[in-house]
Amino acid sequence: MKKSAGLLLYRFTVAGLEFLLVHPGGPFWKNKDLGSWSIPKGELNDHEDPLAAAVREVKEETGIVAKGDFIELQPVQQNPQKQVLAWALAQDEDVSIIKSNVFELEWPPHSGKKILVPEVDKAAWFPPAFAVEKIIPGQAPLLRELMRILENS
Repeated sequence: MKKSAGLLLYRFTVAGLEFLLVHPGGPFWKNKDLGSWSIPKGELNDHEDPLAAAVREVKEETGIVAKGDFIELQPVQQNPQKQVLAWALAQDEDVSIIKSNVFELEWPPHSGKKILVPEVDKAAWFPPAFAVEKIIPGQAPLLRELMRILENS
């Protein structure tokens, strides 16, 4: 089973709690919205510290340098082949300046043509009700767990 590590960034505004989610780049995800956003995350390398991997992935996918008091969340099964290890972090960021790394993709499939695609094509802050609709369903428990933690603190 593949393991990914990522961060659920959150902030409080005058409107209340908001979560930062990212939308995957590339032609496959171009017209997908509900159920396709994610926390910034990526695959763990062999023997890599999961929190260090989460911080690295956030930097690679958004340009954000995450630092502060991390809250460990319960791992979730994004799908039968992937487990996501996540931490929450209160950190307000300007999503209009997100900068993602890129990767090479064969597109159209089996065409032999290669294009460069950003891992993340956009990021946005969402209040809980919208975040639950936008996020990949297997990651939604991360939002609910953090809301419970914040309510009890």
